Order: sequence, then structure tokens, then C-alpha cells
Amino acid sequence: MFTKVQIYMFKVVSSSIKRLYTSPNSILKMSVRSASASCDKSNSIDQKFGLPKRYAGSKESVWTEYIQMAIDLKPLNLGQGFPDFPAPQFIMDALATVSNKSDYMLHQYTRGFGHPRLVKALAKFYSKLIGREINEKTEVITTIGAYEALNAAIMGHTEVGDEVIIIEPFYDCYEPMVKYAGGVARYIPLRLNQPADGRLPSSADFTLDKKELEGLFNEKTKIIIINTPNNPLGKVFTEEELTHIADLCKKWNVLCISDEVYEWIVYKPNKHVRIASLPGMWERTITIGSAGKSFSVTGWKLGWAYCPANLMKNLQIIHQNSVYTGVTPIQEACAIGFELEMERFGTDECFFMQLPKEIECKRDYMAKFLQDAGMKPVIPEGGYFMLADWTPLESKIDMNSESDPQKDYRATKWMTKNIGLQGIPPSAFYGPDHKNLGEQFIRYCFLKKDENLQKAADILKKWKDGF
Repeated sequence: MFTKVQIYMFKVVSSSIKRLYTSPNSILKMSVRSASASCDKSNSIDQKFGLPKRYAGSKESVWTEYIQMAIDLKPLNLGQGFPDFPAPQFIMDALATVSNKSDYMLHQYTRGFGHPRLVKALAKFYSKLIGREINEKTEVITTIGAYEALNAAIMGHTEVGDEVIIIEPFYDCYEPMVKYAGGVARYIPLRLNQPADGRLPSSADFTLDKKELEGLFNEKTKIIIINTPNNPLGKVFTEEELTHIADLCKKWNVLCISDEVYEWIVYKPNKHVRIASLPGMWERTITIGSAGKSFSVTGWKLGWAYCPANLMKNLQIIHQNSVYTGVTPIQEACAIGFELEMERFGTDECFFMQLPKEIECKRDYMAKFLQDAGMKPVIPEGGYFMLADWTPLESKIDMNSESDPQKDYRATKWMTKNIGLQGIPPSAFYGPDHKNLGEQFIRYCFLKKDENLQKAADILKKWKDGF
């Protein structure tokens, strides 16, 4: 039997337990509410700090995916556009000299719109090339790669709703940059006119339909972006083609952004024409260049732009409030490089003149081994990329092994994983309505050591022999 005291204590404990579970402020309920609140707070954070709506629809870059694939699978990488051999000795010596100088200012902040020695060299160099005097202080800017110069040019001149004409295939950053600036991208493809004589097509066989181009220009058109030599195609626009574009720009009062990062890699008899040098085009052209492409030092990430002062002010505003200044030692080294190239220009010692001669044989060798493997290469007039029609080999590829909607993605992934050779899918360089025009090709880079090009040839031969 329980004593009265025990019964009383039992009632007290029972009552306390009941209150613990039923009271609005009970520890248990507070714990549940706290957990629920944390969950709600987490959801709220996810909602509040998601990607802003103006970036909606942005996809992972083809480079992010394919670079990671190359790191993980270690194929022979002919996808990325960089040399796998040392940069020219004179530019490496220039950087070494700068790094060892006692001038402490070469390792501190430099002028925000461009290191004085470099913008002076750029202005002097390009003044001769376009036939007019360029002001080093007001008409030249240096940037963190040509990428930043493109972004500043687009962001600095695009109002919400402005239309921007993009020629396909295009370097894949053009499209999102236009979108982020509030612009509307209007696409026009270079279409292949198959040679009637049975020869291999060249990039010159890809042309714009003049009427189609004319139909894109209207009162809303703000900008047209051209890329010559073109990446990924290698097309070098002729003076006639550029004149037609220039006439439309003048007729409709349109700005031209001319991406000329491959300006020194043009194969004879083709010539690089700078659209800013055409009559009436200096006033409405922003020209973009790259040290990475000019000196084969892509990791230095140094670009530039030159244009009239009234346009340059807009690039400066974007640049100063996002990047502000570039890397001083890199700019000093490139200034030395340009000064040397100015002295050598037009001679056999000029690196800019020798570069296309040195890599033309690589281009021709790649065309041969791709053709031997059963592909149909497109011979580029400039740049160091080659498109190859891989569809004759489609029956030898498991096209169901990948889930990508574009066939070139599936083909390049299969080849990376199964034969150890990586290329890039060119449909990434087309707008949403014309991706089918790029699907039949794969882009390969031939600015590689001869031994690695030989390895690529061996890989494809072994694959073909196993058919």
C-alpha cells in the first residue's frame, strides 16, 4: 500500500509531466517549434538568396563541364584552346625581368584604366594598323582578359530591350553577357555552302545571307558583335563582308563590337581586316584584343580594347566599379613584348608574323588525320581551331550512352570516355534555334605539340581499325 505522502508525490509528478506536454510553452513544444522554425528559416534563406531572376535560365558553361571531365578522365585534350608547349622566350624573359626589378611600383597598383607603359605601346601599335592616331589615355583600356573587355563593352552600351545581333557560331559568353545587360539577342548563322568541286570545305564557305542580315537591323538594334578570325570556325571575314556589315551599322546607327583576339593567326593568302579602319567605322567600333592569344600566354588573362573616347568612357565606368585595375607585372611584361614586336614588325623575327607560319603545318596535319579517320574537316582560314563533321562515324558511337539533347555533346562525351580523345561540342556556340547547325561537328584545337597531334592521329587510327 502507498502512504498518503507517496500518493501525493505521485499526483504532483503526474501533473508536472502533463503540463510539460500540454503547456503552450512546454519544452517539448518549444523544441518542435524551434526545429520547425529552423526548417522554415532554411527554406526562407534558400528562397531569398537564390540566383536573381535576371540570371534565370543560365546554364553551366560547356567549359566547366568539359574541363572537369578532362581532369577526371585525363583524355588527350584537344578541346581547350591553349598551347601545350612553352610561351615564346622573349615574353617569359620580359616577365622574369620585371619580377626581378627593384622598382617597387611594378608590384603595386597601377593606373586603373591601363598601365601607362602598356597603353602607350598599344596606342602606338594600333595607330599604325588602323591608319589613325589613337590616344593612349582616353582611347585604350586594359582588362582582365578579353572576356572582361567584352563584358564592359556590352554592359556599358546596352539598355533594357536593346537588340544585339550575334553571328553564329559565337564564343559562348556573348549570349549571357547580352542577357545580363538587359539586351535581346538576335541570331544569324554563317551557313555552309558545300563546295561543288568535291574539295574539303573551308571556313570561307560559311557565309551570311545578306538579306537575312539586313532583315535583323531595325530601330531597336543597338549592337552587332563580330568575331574575326572566328572561334570556333576559323572564318576570316573579307573586306567585302565587313563593308556590308559596316554599311548596315552606319545606316541604322549601330555600334560594332569587334572581337579580334585571333588577329595574328591568319593563314595566307587571307588577310585580317580591322573593321575600325573602314570609312566611317572608327566612330562606332570597339575593338578587342588579347595578350593570351597574341603571345600564347592564356593564363596571364590580359586583354584590351580601343575605341573613341566617348565610347571608352562607358567601358571605364563598368571597369572601375567591378575590377578597377589589372595586374601590374603582367602589363609591364606585355608592354615590353609589344615594344619588341614593333621593332621587329614585318621581319622574320616578328613573333606575330611567324606564329601562323609555324602552326599552319599543324592545321594541315590535323586535317589529314581527321580525314583519314573518316571525318570531314573544315579548313580554317585563321585561329587554331578546326571543326570536323563526325557524322560519317555516328554508327560507331553509342549515341544512347549519354542523355544530352544535342548529338555533338553525346558524341564528344562518348569519345572522351571510350577512346580517350576530347573535343568540344560546337552546338554550345549557337543560339537556341540553330543548335542543329553545330551538331554535326566537333571542335578540335591544333595548337599542340607535334607528339600530341601524333597521339591523336594514333587514337583515331586505332579506333578506325577496330570498326
